[in-house]
Order: sequence, then C-alpha cells, then structure tokens
Amino acid sequence: MRCPFCGHLESQVKDSRPSEDGAAIRRRRLCPECGGRFTTFERVQLRELTILKRSGRRTPFERDKLARSIAIATRKRPIEPDRIEKMISTIVRQLESMGETELPSSAVGEMVMKQLKVLDDVAYVRYASVYRDFREAGEFATFLGEEGLSEGPEDER
Repeated sequence: MRCPFCGHLESQVKDSRPSEDGAAIRRRRLCPECGGRFTTFERVQLRELTILKRSGRRTPFERDKLARSIAIATRKRPIEPDRIEKMISTIVRQLESMGETELPSSAVGEMVMKQLKVLDDVAYVRYASVYRDFREAGEFATFLGEEGLSEGPEDER
C-alpha cells in the first residue's frame, strides 16, 4: 500500500481487525520510509459496477462518492455514524446483487432515498431536493405533500 504522506510503495501492517459492522477489515499501517501512520479499510467487492448517468456518460461506481452525498444529507442530524455506515453497506450490497454490472444513476438515487426515508425525514428531504433537482418552492411543496411530510402549522389553515 502506497504511503499517503511520502508516496513510498511499501507499508507495514501494524494492526488488523474487523470494522464495527464486520463488513470490512481495518488495518493500521506504518511507512518504513517516513514513519507515517495511516489506516486503510479492505472491503469485499462482488463485481465492478458502472453507473450510467442521465447524460449517457458512464463512470465507475465509487462507494466514497455515495458516502459523501449521504453525509451531506445527514449533516448535523442526530444519527449515529454506525447506522449511516450500515445503510451505505446495505445499498452497495443491493447494487452488487442486482446482477447487472451497469446500473442507471436513478437506481442508486432511488435506493438512497428509500433508505433515508426510513432513517431520517430531514435527511430524506435534503437528499430529495438535490436528487429531484427542485427549481421552485412550489415543486418542493408538491413533493412534500405527495410524501406526507408537510404536516405543519401551515396545513391547518
């Protein structure tokens, strides 16, 4: 494993243990060149996935990109990081088990929305607002009404 600090091609594994959810191996590493310490995670990957974008462009599936988008939606919400990590692992396993190597981006987006709706309504609405690309407040209000999430003081008028 290449050292992220100095770029040396070799590193030594100092400690290895399963992650909290058991879906990955956490390894603490030491670079013999610069002495830098860093952590890596090793996960099972059943198949290489390619995402077919709306524009027709194809890109390799990136678990980290999925995690970043979910992190944005769940930022400052009272959700344990372990629950978010389990949700991401569930989505990745579902994608890999679909039997296809090329998946539309909409399939990923719908899976994320389904999982977020169960996890946290606010995170769900945040993600949906970007995923569905709302341009006006009216579109947002219509979406909230369809989802049964707009039960506030304004509904009583």
